[in-house]
Amino acid sequence: MADRPGEAGAEGGASAGADLRARREAVVAEHMDSENRHEFVATLDTFGHPRYEIVPTGDVYDGAEEVMRYFEESRTAFPDQRNTLIELHHADDSILVEFDLEGTHLGNFRGLPPTGRTFKCRTLSVFVFVPGTDRITCERVYFDSATILRQLGIAHDPLTLTGRAATVLNHPLTVGRAVVRQLTGR
Repeated sequence: MADRPGEAGAEGGASAGADLRARREAVVAEHMDSENRHEFVATLDTFGHPRYEIVPTGDVYDGAEEVMRYFEESRTAFPDQRNTLIELHHADDSILVEFDLEGTHLGNFRGLPPTGRTFKCRTLSVFVFVPGTDRITCERVYFDSATILRQLGIAHDPLTLTGRAATVLNHPLTVGRAVVRQLTGR
């Protein structure tokens, strides 16, 4: 990784850049481990400014109070939520982490009563750092929410018979319009 002028390590050459890279990797490891331990104060300590962006839902939790609210909401619904590292990649001011996100739906989540079912979903998080530091400024999380909803028994694959029936029942106007378009050639 080449350091840019003005960043830590620019004068120290490759060893300073390697040191920053190693420190960032250690911070991400502590961040993920502390989430698994449910030691969220330690998780907050990995941030320069706490912020989560949950891309599939559009949710943004900005600041320590909102991030703690996110932990409370998600761990009430999924008290055993955990992550298992698959692979880690470095970029200039971020680390990309591929991991399996797992949990059991044992509490209410946004009005949805617990199903008691488990989920496992491959997930990607982009840990963005304050330039030149080892402090996280944002964790941006990407995953397929339909994968989780199907495993919890809430959604169905639209390519299966059950999924097709659910689609017709849940979206009769959309399906009806599609049938009309197909029959009329429009």
